[in-house]
Amino acid sequence: MKKIVSAIMFAAIISSFTANAAELKAVGAISKVDIKGTSASVEIKETASGKNIAVTVNDELTVEKLKDKRISIGDEVRIKYESSNGVTKLLRKTAGC
Repeated sequence: MKKIVSAIMFAAIISSFTANAAELKAVGAISKVDIKGTSASVEIKETASGKNIAVTVNDELTVEKLKDKRISIGDEVRIKYESSNGVTKLLRKTAGC
């Protein structure tokens, strides 16, 4: 019985390590915004490499800021997102007060 329980625990621990996707960070200017209901697709041109990054924003407050243009095309933003699905954890303007 102990062997079965320890084998299950070992498998659970190993699968939790492999299931985590990498969290990536980027800074760049917003080049495209497409709002669909409670989410938004945002394309950002990264300043360091110049490549375009497409992410999905599901946070209600951030989507509201995109709707009323407090965050708009051309604004420089800092993002954290999952590499596997492109869903943002953070999207903020880099400009201070």
